[in-house]
Amino acid sequence: MQTWDKRETEVTEGKSSYVREGVPSYLDERRHSQVGRSVPKVDAAAKVRGEAVYADDMTLPNMLYGKIKRCKEYAHAKIKKIDCSKALALPGVFAVLTGDEAPNKWGIVPHSCNETVLAIDKVRFYGEGVAAVAAIDEETAEAALDLIEVEYEPLPALLDPFESMARANEVVIHETNPDNIAFHGNQIYGDVDKAFAECEYVLEREFKTGMPQHGFIEPQSALASFDPHNGRLHLWSSNQVPHYLHRQLSIVTEIPMSKIRVTIPTVGGGFGGKGEACPNEFAACILSRKTGRPVKITYERSEVFFTSKGRHPCHMKMKIGIDKDGYIQAVDFDNTMDKGAYASWGVVVMFYTGSMVHLPYKIPNVRSYLRNVYTNKPSSGALRGLGGVQPRLAMEVMLDEMAEMMGISPYELKMKNAVVSGYTAANNMYVPHTEYKRCLETAVEKSSYLEKHGKLPFGKGIGLAGGNYISGTAYTLYQNYKPHTTVVLRVDTEGGVTVQCACTDIGQGVDTVIAQFTAEALGVYFEDVHVVVRDTETATFDLGTFASRLTYATGTAVKAAAEPINQKLKEIAGQKLGCRADQLIIKDHKIYSMYETKKTMSWDEAVDIATSTVGTLVGVGHFSPPRRKGIDIVTGNRIQGGNIGHSPTFGFSCQIHEVEVDVETGRIRVKKVTEAGDMGTPVNPMAADGQVEGSIVYNMGAALYEDQVIGADGRHLNPNFHDYKMPTSMEMPDMFINTLKDSYDPTAPFGAKETGEGAVQPTFPAITNAVYDAIGIRFYQVPITPEMVLRALKEKKEKEAGCGA
Repeated sequence: MQTWDKRETEVTEGKSSYVREGVPSYLDERRHSQVGRSVPKVDAAAKVRGEAVYADDMTLPNMLYGKIKRCKEYAHAKIKKIDCSKALALPGVFAVLTGDEAPNKWGIVPHSCNETVLAIDKVRFYGEGVAAVAAIDEETAEAALDLIEVEYEPLPALLDPFESMARANEVVIHETNPDNIAFHGNQIYGDVDKAFAECEYVLEREFKTGMPQHGFIEPQSALASFDPHNGRLHLWSSNQVPHYLHRQLSIVTEIPMSKIRVTIPTVGGGFGGKGEACPNEFAACILSRKTGRPVKITYERSEVFFTSKGRHPCHMKMKIGIDKDGYIQAVDFDNTMDKGAYASWGVVVMFYTGSMVHLPYKIPNVRSYLRNVYTNKPSSGALRGLGGVQPRLAMEVMLDEMAEMMGISPYELKMKNAVVSGYTAANNMYVPHTEYKRCLETAVEKSSYLEKHGKLPFGKGIGLAGGNYISGTAYTLYQNYKPHTTVVLRVDTEGGVTVQCACTDIGQGVDTVIAQFTAEALGVYFEDVHVVVRDTETATFDLGTFASRLTYATGTAVKAAAEPINQKLKEIAGQKLGCRADQLIIKDHKIYSMYETKKTMSWDEAVDIATSTVGTLVGVGHFSPPRRKGIDIVTGNRIQGGNIGHSPTFGFSCQIHEVEVDVETGRIRVKKVTEAGDMGTPVNPMAADGQVEGSIVYNMGAALYEDQVIGADGRHLNPNFHDYKMPTSMEMPDMFINTLKDSYDPTAPFGAKETGEGAVQPTFPAITNAVYDAIGIRFYQVPITPEMVLRALKEKKEKEAGCGA
């Protein structure tokens, strides 16, 4: 029987590996030299030196500047007339574009496309674009916008999803949806009512979440160049899904995809906000075609707030039933979501909120009623941790409260119900590997949670919560079963090692990860690998950066692409060394016999021979995710939206937050965070810890103060970084990241899985539970503002005084 020694071995150059007793090192799939190294990101030096090129840094000869005129009078109004004559007469203006010139609808989910480049017939939210101009410089373009005259007929603005449904008989936002409901779906697994009837403990609560925005530093910027001689279009843009952008450009412009090239320069953050096409991209392309000159459109910060589609506000009702032995038996989940003006990712996010209820705890009976409702607010879309954060708040806060009802620790309750490797959820989601119980154990031990919980002075508290997230999706967003990622590896004496893939690095470090995967798979060093990415013409197909998919997808494809190259090099080395090819190991730039290590040959020599005899070595690898039917595993019935949420594997996280609540000001400060995460093999441990820290701070802001404020008339009241508050270095807590470095998912490439979004999930409830521990008040809404805290403290004091009287 094999056993494991979890002590980290002594290694050099930041490399990490673990010893499996009784297994020779050359057969131990967990022994990596390049995967597991802490290395600087491949673009780090260029960014530090100011050499990284972003979209707005770019200029082309004869380039024009574009601007978009936005409706800033109404949140909902008919467009009666647009007069562009004065703008066209302004010297320096080359073209004006209105919505009727680009009527084809677009959207990230094809079956619910309902956006146009510019508004046609009516505007549906404050700040929606109604016209665009291209001029010789930005000042002229701005002046031209002021000369465009638009006549509106105001319509009632619906700013609340419940009001939107109630008034649908008199005010319709989209004629295709006369009830103002964008999407709805019911998912029922098991016999929920029977399970509740048999439970010892049942709790029902309602929750509400806010409308945070992504907060990326670089605004959307697009530079388009249309060549009228050959009909080819080249777009450089700040976007995280070049394939979907490529596809939607073809639909809107009616140019074949083969004549469109999308190149993504350095991206200054995305977090989901650049996870679909954006009107400036279409407008730049169409204006370039109209003028025959390159056109660049870069957003102002207010335009980013109007258009980048933040997290869906949710109004949730949850009911949980636990039996007398402490096992969760049933969950009832009802979610009304604020879609905003357009469909975007709405149907996907909606079903994700239902799917995410099923993990990380074993729940045999689950019922979800879901609806996503149009309002006259900026559209909601994808934001880090898409679909998981809102239901995670509800479940983790309720389990904390139910543990108190039962007279046990929240830790005990969650450990008892935590999923294990090989678990299949009621919605048929399969968990091939998890270390979630170890995450709970580690975080609790490192933070001294059990010694502190319920025992700290008034105003100080500690809270525990857990979570998980997918490592990629099972399906494309349109009906197609193509591989989700393709990688090409090229090896020769001229270029060395080159990896090609159109995956997009938005700051999370996938360029570095794919280089480490390539080095590990080919037996060379990370520093040897050249990366060609983010271009639909020079790099190979990839779906895009979303759903924490790239680590699993690129790793799988790289391993497959490396196989034929390694086989050829082993055959060459075998002939020279007098060994069978299948007895050779390639590692650290050497090819050697696993039995006679003195029989060795340099990797470079083998490549030189290969290049001289057969030419450049090329390997192609694909990733197609495993797919499981979205069915009720008890009845076998297919469930609406049941495939959404399925994933090849899952990452897990447990967080324990310690807070101080100032009872005079109501301000909450997170002082310390202890996190333990299961990301499988940390590919780049230094960067992985940074991802976890970033995840925590990211949702800490949305838990305490980040929220877009919409006025009674639909106007956006804080579309800038002065009024929209985000955490700064002054709010940073002490963080103790305890990644389970010996975790290894045997189903994943190199044992690695996601970390960028799993660690977002527990932050809301961990803070909320800590606040309860500090002041004895439970909050069921985020952000928890100082005003809410002071009001609750006042009500608590009055209630206690009344009881005393």
